[in-house]
Amino acid sequence: MTDTVLIVGAGPTGLALAIHLALHNVPVRVIDAASGPATTSRALGLQPRGVEVLERIGALGDLPQRSQPSLNMSYNEGPRTVLRLHVGQAVADQPKQALLISQAEVEGALRHRLAELGGSVEWGTRLVAAEQDTASVSATVQTADSTGHRIDTRWLIGCDGAHSTVRKLAGIGFPGRKLLERLLMVDVRAQWPFDKNGSTTWMEAGHMLSVTALPNDTWRVFTEPPAGLPDELSESEITDRVLSEFSRRSGVGIDTVTDICWASEFRIHRRLADAYRRGRILLAGDAAHIQSPTGGQGQNTGLGDAENLAWKLVLVAHGRADHRLLDTYEGERRPLARNVLRATSTAVDIMLPDHPWKRLVRDKLVLPLVRLPAVQRRLWLAASQLGISYRGGPLAPTSPRWMPGLHPGDRMPDLPCRLLDGDRTMLHAAIRGRWVVLADKPDVAARHAQAAAAQLGADLVVALTPLEPDSPDVALVRPDGHIGWRGRSAPDKLTAWLNQVLWPA
Repeated sequence: MTDTVLIVGAGPTGLALAIHLALHNVPVRVIDAASGPATTSRALGLQPRGVEVLERIGALGDLPQRSQPSLNMSYNEGPRTVLRLHVGQAVADQPKQALLISQAEVEGALRHRLAELGGSVEWGTRLVAAEQDTASVSATVQTADSTGHRIDTRWLIGCDGAHSTVRKLAGIGFPGRKLLERLLMVDVRAQWPFDKNGSTTWMEAGHMLSVTALPNDTWRVFTEPPAGLPDELSESEITDRVLSEFSRRSGVGIDTVTDICWASEFRIHRRLADAYRRGRILLAGDAAHIQSPTGGQGQNTGLGDAENLAWKLVLVAHGRADHRLLDTYEGERRPLARNVLRATSTAVDIMLPDHPWKRLVRDKLVLPLVRLPAVQRRLWLAASQLGISYRGGPLAPTSPRWMPGLHPGDRMPDLPCRLLDGDRTMLHAAIRGRWVVLADKPDVAARHAQAAAAQLGADLVVALTPLEPDSPDVALVRPDGHIGWRGRSAPDKLTAWLNQVLWPA
């Protein structure tokens, strides 16, 4: 028996993709080489875009109640504070706020949602080989007891991280460069006199140390070690080095440390896969792109990959679209990843300059600009990923210049709406992996929904009317919250657009 989709990697990207597929009855298997779920993680936050993705698939749960708001960020040079960012004020008008919570907690919420849909993770199952033809992929996996067997699948998706086996087996290059040679990191429980709604960073001659508040009196401290430090340090050696440097930089003693939760070291790279698809093998998340953790973009970009790829896979798997629709996944998501990599790399270069003249530029030009509320707002709106647009991409190559407001490819904000039966709902809550027809009158919404359902399937279309219409236009909103088509009432034009997208000539 051939499974429709085999996902390698049970991190946030792989789990979110599996949930999307399971919501629409696409047979999916998730395997992971680890023996079980991770209990520690590097990623600490969900940006508003990531929060939206989880909400749309019913996986957000009580994460907002269990998270810590990351509101205040202070940057010090020695004892002097050179920059304060007030994140909550900068995006206070956004309906979704960033959540400071461990990636392990996010993964737990995603696994819970997958289990509700009848899915699970096959732990201790490592991919060792993969061969494909025009119809399927034959994957060889090895279990913890060394038993090897074959899994035949129509599509193989690599969500297996920076060292992706799937990417290597597909022969896809992963060029890039190092941003920071080495970082040491430790999570501790302690009573420290720092803001529990944010982070404090010390910058010294191009080197940094940062402490970030986590829930339950836990703090994450990471720093660059001095040159010449031996490789392969033990956890206790990492802990001693980090806490010693923390005490020196901050002037705070470590006598209140009650528990060492985790210690690790890693290197920060900027890398982007040469391609996101090779035949029936596709990449998502860190398997396709890795960047600096600055701005908390990695996990959130991966969740966006999962949502974009998922709605396209659903249509192809059910025979409602040609497989070439999957090429638009790379066409939309790879340029976004390239922009994220560029932005996060620039942030590292600016905040951690390696030459005196660069520090002068930072202190005299960059920091005064960043202190401006308008600049902070632009920075944090960019970090939120709520401003992502696919305008000019393969599914929205052109837009009429005369069209006011939002264009095809733009993200549709979450709006209060009514279903055709009169019940109230929020737009994003109604999506649940479906397409939404949004029109100012119920009869207009119904006619266009019927046209869309003829192409997409009735199970994938829902009709809504906004509580406060601001345009006579009809919009077809994609399952990832972006506008696919927009125009005056014309079901035939909606049908023509769908034909062009789903069955390209």
